[in-house]
Amino acid sequence: MTHAKTMTLPTANPEKPVRPVRPAPTPERAKYKVALVEDQPDVRTSWTNLINSFPDFACVFTCATGEEALRAVPPHQPDVVLMDIFLPRMSGIETTVRLKALLPQTQIVMLTAMADQELVFLALEAGADGYLLKRTKPSALRAALLDVLGGGVPMTSQIARRVIESFRQKAKVREESVHLSVREEQILLLLSQGHSNKLIADKLELSIDTVCSHLKHVFAKMHVSSRTEAVVRYMASKNP
Repeated sequence: MTHAKTMTLPTANPEKPVRPVRPAPTPERAKYKVALVEDQPDVRTSWTNLINSFPDFACVFTCATGEEALRAVPPHQPDVVLMDIFLPRMSGIETTVRLKALLPQTQIVMLTAMADQELVFLALEAGADGYLLKRTKPSALRAALLDVLGGGVPMTSQIARRVIESFRQKAKVREESVHLSVREEQILLLLSQGHSNKLIADKLELSIDTVCSHLKHVFAKMHVSSRTEAVVRYMASKNP
């Protein structure tokens, strides 16, 4: 007579809470997918090789511009996007706003060569999930990728301090409601769609000077000093 084997299930230690852990990649899904948006070819190549050297990550797509990223990144459904903040034409910050709308579950980590306080604030406000300097060591990069996939917000300690300072300085301003006129809303909407001042003027049958005047009023009301800041805060207000 054969005896059926019994299986004893492990019981949790009541004195030690169980922490939720993001599951490691399985054989069916061997590696986490990373997309890289970087306009410098040599940097793009070195970072691609670095990412592919990690046992649990694969760089599945690279491109040089924000416009290309919006077209070509979504079909790859990456787990993480590493986004250069300084891109030609459409900035990495604007690209992040629009890419987050297309891929809300994808984690976007900004990459830059310098820790600029205003850019840090704008990147996080745009929906970035982390912010790293390009001089980050390979081991720290892998740890940051795992951190952001586990729900963390990877950034250097210097950047973290700058972010805290920035939020403290702007907390009061952010609480103020912004009242835009119908025309200002129209112009801001077209601006968020990537249109130039001339194209906005043509679409609304206004002069370029009139469009510029409206934008000055918008910047003053929103407490911003650039088109990028205005677009980021406008889109953030529409997608709280």
